[in-house]
Amino acid sequence: MTVAAAIPDVRVADCEYNIHQIETLTVQAEGKGVEIIVFPEMSVTAYTCQDLFQQNHLLEQAEDAIAKFLDFTRKLDIITIVGLPVNVGNLLLNCAMVIQRGDILGIVPKTYLPNYGEFYEKRWFASSQDLHPTEIRFAGKKMTVTPAPLIFRTIDNVRFGIEICEDVWAPTPPSNHLALAGADVIFNLSASDELIGKHAYLKALLAQQSARTISGYVYSGCGFGESTQDMVFGGNALIYENGHLLEEAKRFSFEPQMVISQIDVEKLRSERRSNTTFVNAQRPGSDERRASDEVFIDCKAPECHKDDIYELQPLPYRRINPLPFIPEEKDMEESCEEIFNIQVAGLAKRLTHIHSQKVVLGVSGGLDSTLALLVCVKTFDKLGYDRKGIIGVTMPGFGTSGRTYRNALSLMESLGITMIEISIAKAVMQHFEDIGQDPDNHDVTYENCQARERTQILMDLSNKLGGLVVGTGDLSELALGWATYNGDHMSMYGVNASIPKTLVSYLVRYVAKTGVDEKSGTTLLDIVDTPISPELVPTDEKGNIKQKTEDLVGPYELHDFFLYYFFRFGFRPAKLLLLARRAFDGSDPRVGTYDHATLKKWLTTFLRRFFNQQFKRSCLPDGPKVGSVSLSPRGDWRMPSDASSVTWLAECERL
Repeated sequence: MTVAAAIPDVRVADCEYNIHQIETLTVQAEGKGVEIIVFPEMSVTAYTCQDLFQQNHLLEQAEDAIAKFLDFTRKLDIITIVGLPVNVGNLLLNCAMVIQRGDILGIVPKTYLPNYGEFYEKRWFASSQDLHPTEIRFAGKKMTVTPAPLIFRTIDNVRFGIEICEDVWAPTPPSNHLALAGADVIFNLSASDELIGKHAYLKALLAQQSARTISGYVYSGCGFGESTQDMVFGGNALIYENGHLLEEAKRFSFEPQMVISQIDVEKLRSERRSNTTFVNAQRPGSDERRASDEVFIDCKAPECHKDDIYELQPLPYRRINPLPFIPEEKDMEESCEEIFNIQVAGLAKRLTHIHSQKVVLGVSGGLDSTLALLVCVKTFDKLGYDRKGIIGVTMPGFGTSGRTYRNALSLMESLGITMIEISIAKAVMQHFEDIGQDPDNHDVTYENCQARERTQILMDLSNKLGGLVVGTGDLSELALGWATYNGDHMSMYGVNASIPKTLVSYLVRYVAKTGVDEKSGTTLLDIVDTPISPELVPTDEKGNIKQKTEDLVGPYELHDFFLYYFFRFGFRPAKLLLLARRAFDGSDPRVGTYDHATLKKWLTTFLRRFFNQQFKRSCLPDGPKVGSVSLSPRGDWRMPSDASSVTWLAECERL
């Protein structure tokens, strides 16, 4: 849903001027594809009218201004939310009015009226708590104003609710009830003045409320033009999604402003379904929700409404992070340290439990084994164990390149661990002879024999030395099944099991720059720059790696992206491709640029492999969960190995 928070220029008590400013921003928003726009509290009259609110003339002018605005919007699909005073029986209410295509869809009165400090709203207004359902005629429209929570439904079945300024500062904001009753997005019309430190508190409050209610939250606060007799209004326009700030206006601007963003309603609903606390709070009779006491109002359908999921629409106002597993740059050091602490704590517990001070792992000179080795080193250092208890085994084979071999030896030497070199060539050739495999046929048998020979060596060494085989495979490989069953797929404890490939390189680079000696750091950086490869087929005539993983299964930056949104939110292929087109459109220099056909190709590969390779994930060794995505069969992901991918692949084909 495309939403906007607008801050118009206002003149105190000049409704005609103010409605013209609202009209200008509304038509601009309509032209930009905005579906719902919200204006500040009392945006029709201005908030700072004080005792002028008791003047019938001002109230009549506000009604006339709305009548004019209704006529203005007759051919506009956009839903507009404005603030104004409304007489309801014997009460004057501070209200939000929802308008679309020349009609008033509903009126929402403010519940909590501030009457402390610089505020004294109870001098003029009554609360929704004082209201009984009352029928009124306003701007030529007959309607009922009710204290019951109103939830508005768009033609796409997106549900939204409204609260006004102080409501969100209350101990139990109306948005709590609205969200539990099904509102996906909350709009807040506000008039919060500026004080030292208040802005930071406000942002924290809105972030927390949107996170607590797992909702989109669109906030529009009064700005330039309000009276500065006793207060100053900075013009806060803020858009949040589940605790994350999507967009904000420039404070203290002297010009009208409008911020636009897109809220992923499907994502919010997925989060709510999986959050059992949110689900339990929805039970009828709970403190926050009484059964069937809200009113649902249907918005009007746009004249040209498209409902074809296969026609992917652009996302001009939504930044999609192409690297969802990577921490923000400002949090990188802290996040990397926390990730290592989790991995170290997991391995340390396992070692102390089995009373062993030895681990065995294969060190290939590639990224994954390097990260596993670093985790082992940090664990031994923290436990006070001798690093010589880390047995690093390099096992060169038919595809081992000089670069990875040298890096493996250099790193083990500089880190001060025990080094063992065992060539697998002779044993594998004997095995080829035993099973009748032609060594010139570089098929899957040729490759997997090598992987299983290496695993056998590690397992047998661990038995001989009394150690634990530490697995090196990562989350991305598990998702794609890019591991040899009962080969590198198996270990006694997999420290990288929930670390995606895109994150592995960041972690290794972090250690290279912050946690090791200069020689080790240089080696680590070269490992990061080495092409990813299982090195199971011979190198080229110059000794360079010929078998590159990403040429075979696709770029890991794409697969990690697909994995995150497929796993975390259950998005269908159409949604995955829509997001990927925006994320990899060339606007982010950290990742590559991919066209539609390429994205579709690798999305199809991801889905096909993810389903077909589940049997490998169903029997994974233990390993620590680090982030929000884990494919452990004992934890976050339980799926039958024979589940069909037909419908997912069929949708991919139609995209």
